[in-house]
Amino acid sequence: MALSVKGGGVTATSPWNNNDGLISVYDGSDDGDPGKAEYYRQDSAGTLRTLWNQSGYNTRVISGGGSKVIKFKACDDNDWAEDDCSGWVAP
Repeated sequence: MALSVKGGGVTATSPWNNNDGLISVYDGSDDGDPGKAEYYRQDSAGTLRTLWNQSGYNTRVISGGGSKVIKFKACDDNDWAEDDCSGWVAP
């Protein structure tokens, strides 16, 4: 079952399309700033990864495949202020 979290106007979801190696980032914030998901994979649990959505408002990007996403959070990037981020979750 997919788990979604929201940071500001950005939503990260994993697993995506029933694939536990995929994560998606949807930018629902019409602020001109990108959104991102920060996440860790099972096979490289010590490596923080970032999936950016720089495509603009009302768009979604999906990661490439890999080992299972084990922990993630969503963030709405704010150029000159602290990012709006969800807490960390494990799908």
